[in-house]
Amino acid sequence: MNSRGRSMHLVWALAAIVYACSVCQSPAPLIYTPGEGWRYEKAGAEGKWFRTRAADQLEVAQKAFEAKDFSLAKRAAARTVSQWPFSDYAPAAQLLLARSEAALGNDEKAFKAYQKVVEKYPRIDNYDEVLRQQFEIANKFLAGKWFRLFGTIPLFPSMDKTIKYYDQIVKSGPYSSVGPEAQMNIGAAHEKKIMKDYPEAARAYNTVADRYSDRPVAGEALFKAGNAYLKQAKTSEYDQSISTKAIDTFTDLTERYKDNPSVPEAKQHIEALLLEQARGNFQIARFYDKRRLWEGAQIYYNEVINKSPESPMADDARRRIEEIKRRLAAR
Repeated sequence: MNSRGRSMHLVWALAAIVYACSVCQSPAPLIYTPGEGWRYEKAGAEGKWFRTRAADQLEVAQKAFEAKDFSLAKRAAARTVSQWPFSDYAPAAQLLLARSEAALGNDEKAFKAYQKVVEKYPRIDNYDEVLRQQFEIANKFLAGKWFRLFGTIPLFPSMDKTIKYYDQIVKSGPYSSVGPEAQMNIGAAHEKKIMKDYPEAARAYNTVADRYSDRPVAGEALFKAGNAYLKQAKTSEYDQSISTKAIDTFTDLTERYKDNPSVPEAKQHIEALLLEQARGNFQIARFYDKRRLWEGAQIYYNEVINKSPESPMADDARRRIEEIKRRLAAR
């Protein structure tokens, strides 16, 4: 068995131990209710919070939440939703369930509970606030919070799962108050992966620039997209097409958002990238030059001049072009 297989067996074994211990050590009875699942009840408190009307059950949940008894608030809210899913009280109960999970530190469960609010009750008054709460949860995982197995055992950070959170937020509210930021953070998550995914990061940032072109965030997104291409160019074998993407993106920023504070830095990147491309063209030109392939050499020397006209290489290129012209004329 390889090390990965042994690690997974260990995780499952630990999960079983934790679950068994939690059951054995609890003096409270374990109660199952159809539609609600298993729950623990304090001795003597079984069913005391049950109500026969949705309004009364929701009131129990609200009072428990105000008293910071978030476990009871969660159970009472969940029962309201499960027993009266089509009542006028179900949306508020589902929202309170999500807030209770968040207050208990169950961020993954809270995110899912908020998602049910979005999907089942899209007309809820505080829809935008629900997306903001999901956004805050996703930000915790972007910052490195570990996802959990069974909601209990910390596993590891996961940028792939974090991206799915942000993607759900964007799909639920692309033009909400957090829509642009969520899309930006998809790009950031791609950059934070163990194996950095700069092409996907650039794609996410470019989506922001295209979708929200009339907002200040578009300029920031173009700068980040250009930087993603720049990082990609530095971490892989030299590929002039990637450098060209970076140049085009930075140029787009400088032309469309002249007042953006990142414009000076973008111009520096453009100059450096063009100089690097000119250096590559100069080497190709020299290759042709040494083999007396004058036409090819002339083409690439001209590229050097076009890309970096003020550089010393451009001066050398001009001199070589004049010499090549004389040689061609003397044929």
